[in-house]
Amino acid sequence: MEPILIITNLPDKKGAAALAEALVDQQLAACVNILSPCTSVYRWQGKIESAEEIPVLIKTQRQHYEQVEQLIKMMHPYELPEVIMVPIMGGLPAYLQWIAAETPLSD
Repeated sequence: MEPILIITNLPDKKGAAALAEALVDQQLAACVNILSPCTSVYRWQGKIESAEEIPVLIKTQRQHYEQVEQLIKMMHPYELPEVIMVPIMGGLPAYLQWIAAETPLSD
């Protein structure tokens, strides 16, 4: 098992909740945290932009990354959504086992 954390942002809570529900329903994520709104400042197409976004933290296994990425791209309104994979190098063993149990791998 290779547990990972995937980070993304969506422009509103409704979109974040829809993504979270789809990921958990399809067993692509054990848990999705929808955080409070934050302000993102970034350069896009040569201009400095600022937007309120909803951070989303997705706990899953490495083997599901590509499917999660595709679902984010399909459900995300941005031309270039943030999708970052962070390896989980350790944690409470029972919690990591729970992630594995909730995101079974297909044969």
